[in-house]
Amino acid sequence: MKKAQLKNRIAVANKQRKADLVIRNASIVNVFTKSLTSGDVAISDGMIVGIGEYEGMQEIDATDKFIAPGLIDAHVHIESSMVTPQQFSQVVLPHGVTTVITDPHEIANVSGTAGLEFMLKDAESALLDIKMMLPSCVPATPFENAGAQLSAEDLKPFVERDQVLGLAEVMDFPAVLHGDEAMLDKLLLSRQIDGHAAGLTENDINVYGTAGISTDHECVTKEEMIARLERGLYVMLREGSVAKDLHALLEGVTEQTAQRCLFCTDDKHLDDLIEEGSVDHNVRTAIQYGIHPITAISIASINAAQCFGLRQKGAIAPGYDADFLLLDSLEEFTIAEVYKSGLLIAQDGRYVGPVQEESETSSVRDTVRIAELSAGSLQIPMGTSTTAHIIGINPNKLITEHLIEETSVADGFFVSNTTRDYLKIAVIERHRATGNIGLGIVKGLGLQNGAIATTVAHDSHNVIAVGTNDEDMLAAAEALHDLQGGLVVVQNGEVLASLSLPIAGLMSDEPFTAVYEQLKTLDKSLLQIGAPTHFNAFLTLSFLSLPVIPHLKLTDRGLFDVASFRHIAVAVEAK
Repeated sequence: MKKAQLKNRIAVANKQRKADLVIRNASIVNVFTKSLTSGDVAISDGMIVGIGEYEGMQEIDATDKFIAPGLIDAHVHIESSMVTPQQFSQVVLPHGVTTVITDPHEIANVSGTAGLEFMLKDAESALLDIKMMLPSCVPATPFENAGAQLSAEDLKPFVERDQVLGLAEVMDFPAVLHGDEAMLDKLLLSRQIDGHAAGLTENDINVYGTAGISTDHECVTKEEMIARLERGLYVMLREGSVAKDLHALLEGVTEQTAQRCLFCTDDKHLDDLIEEGSVDHNVRTAIQYGIHPITAISIASINAAQCFGLRQKGAIAPGYDADFLLLDSLEEFTIAEVYKSGLLIAQDGRYVGPVQEESETSSVRDTVRIAELSAGSLQIPMGTSTTAHIIGINPNKLITEHLIEETSVADGFFVSNTTRDYLKIAVIERHRATGNIGLGIVKGLGLQNGAIATTVAHDSHNVIAVGTNDEDMLAAAEALHDLQGGLVVVQNGEVLASLSLPIAGLMSDEPFTAVYEQLKTLDKSLLQIGAPTHFNAFLTLSFLSLPVIPHLKLTDRGLFDVASFRHIAVAVEAK
């Protein structure tokens, strides 16, 4: 801030000059006293400079409305929306989200530092405040092949960037536990470190806290939540497109525990963001559950700001950024208008702000490279066994079951069985055309015919495909190669629908409105091949290759048992 700007703000606060904007007659959501207060809200140079009686060059009568701070999503992977940061900005701002803390580890796993540079540059011109945490685990584990590896030395040049707040979710807990040198180097990069404590014990949380890790977004029960809060961690109450943990965790929210709670979406699909919302949905859900509206708003604003050291965000108070919402209803959290730095940028659910030019994308294109596939590439040998280790789906959860069941075998090889819901799943390495293919069996996806495949496969983002027959699975993988990434639905060797994601195989270069329409077409094609309707098959599939979430997953190197942290064979040896 320049001296002249500071002098002007002080003059406005002292009523020596008119404010740029004054909001009159609104009830102020005070996140400090957890009460409603009154007074004019004066804004100058994009900052709130006073509450009381003020005159402004522009004045807005907000009688019968409530003014609340802009919302903060404490942990989100923008790439999961399948649009660029600029397009993402236009999607979430109408939902009252004015700041996000993002971890670009999805694109970093594909394109390394070039991916980080792209996200930082594209985010610079977005009206949304996009703060970044540096990916700590690229790849997520040493048991899979990603498109890049990022060491502490690779990350160090980014640490001093204004947009960068710290180190993103540390997923490789064994590396922390054993004091791995490379992990220690990353932990020492920053004082702000996010955690990823899926399935960890109370003593494991002790280790995380000792290592300087201060947050976790992987709680799925009230008991896990309390264990983390008692050890000083901030707990992020997550509600994404697959991981829907909010209702279970709200059981642990009291006026006391709420002070260390944040809201996050983690991974949320574009259509869910548009139709359901971002963390504004978390706020409404919390209020409906019985949490006081001001407490729910505080969780989504000041709590996140304090956690991440964002001194000027999260409140309606002098010295805070003029990022605020005008609400028609506090109880229903109905957003009428959204202001960013004192400027109206969304009204009645529509983005009305300026549209910026998209960033250059050449450095993060042409990333899908698949070795030649043949008719035998997807065969799973069972030998003399008919019993297999099977990935069991839990709808709308990231955690899978490790099933051991009798399955379908012909001529010594597994065959998909739609009657019993046993489908073949494959993870095909796509970064360097190594020819690596991990194969497994999944139960619970429910496809009746055809195949689906995508390059959105957390976190290494290889091609992941599932189907009722090998021919359609191979056709789906080849279609993804031709698209240079995306989502496809195939039946009888023909592509029924597809969405092209040419930016690292993760994001579209089209406006979010066009991507949304293509997603709706994909949904119709999923119905055509008998996919379930109570959860999203593509989203569920995309997390079945994530080897840091219990219990059984699949990487390009094979079936991975998270409990033992090792690969295992599909077939269970006959005794």
